[in-house]
Amino acid sequence: MKKITLILGVVAAAAFTSCVSLSEMEALQAKYDQTSRQYSLTQKELLEIKEENASLTRQNQALASDMSDVALRRDNAERQVDSLTRRIEQMRHHYDTTMENYMQEVAGKSRDLTRAQNLLTARTKELGDRERELQARQTELQEQQESFQLQRSEFQAREAQLIAKQRQLEQEEASTRAQLEAKERELEAVRTSVTKALTGFADKGLNVETKDGKVYVSMENKLLFPSASWTVSKDGIAAIKQLAKVLEADSTLKIMVEGHTDNDAYRGSTAVKDNWDLSVMRATAIVKLLLQHGPAINPARIEACGHGEYAPKVANDSPEHKAINRRTEIILTPNLEGLLKEMSN
Repeated sequence: MKKITLILGVVAAAAFTSCVSLSEMEALQAKYDQTSRQYSLTQKELLEIKEENASLTRQNQALASDMSDVALRRDNAERQVDSLTRRIEQMRHHYDTTMENYMQEVAGKSRDLTRAQNLLTARTKELGDRERELQARQTELQEQQESFQLQRSEFQAREAQLIAKQRQLEQEEASTRAQLEAKERELEAVRTSVTKALTGFADKGLNVETKDGKVYVSMENKLLFPSASWTVSKDGIAAIKQLAKVLEADSTLKIMVEGHTDNDAYRGSTAVKDNWDLSVMRATAIVKLLLQHGPAINPARIEACGHGEYAPKVANDSPEHKAINRRTEIILTPNLEGLLKEMSN
């Protein structure tokens, strides 16, 4: 039992330090506890049978002693018969009565002995059955212990596999983290380059920031376009020229140009009908300027879209806020395909 308890303790400790489901270990523990309780109950029953058998043995010995006493009494009675032969006529009635009582007593003792012998035989058979049952239980327990040892070996092998897998995942995580940090540094370098290139326009409604792994270059319309127009202003052209140089230098960046307006209705008299059209026309105008002043930029890297009034940065509740919402955003995204592919694996 000490050995079994020690094995159980080792298994329990292994379960706490592994990544294996605790429910599997608890099921094994419950099965083992049930078998142990059955074994204890069988041992207790065997002890009770042995004690009962010892009691019957003592009763049998007492009966044997009684039989010896009866035999002695019978001998005495026979001697009394010999000695009282001369008085048989006078004592016949008394003799018959005595013999009748004696025979009844002997018969009773004989019946008691027979019952005791039958009981002893039944108990002996029952004890044999219990011993065979106990042997079967012990065999079953041994088989369960062997099965437990096999499962423990399988558990240890699985634990080793999980540890190896965990180490592999940690290495992959470290590699991915290093690549993400490299991309963050690359993104910061892009932001720095763009900020440096557009330094002269910072006070004219231009802002550069990083967000969600991207660089956002936001230009208010006062820098780029006259009201209700998609013709780029002189200052806007100058800013786009500087930005185009940066985008030419880094061919891995994806470029998204988004046009935005406030919620004032469009009042122009051209083919443009509403703010949707105006925002799209302004976005494509910026795209064309980037390609014009950045001939090395692959057009496949650029997308243009218009959001009209439906993606405001702030509420359109004042002239100042509306000016903030009237903007064009150039969103620069590093190429993350290789990194995303490695993370998916």
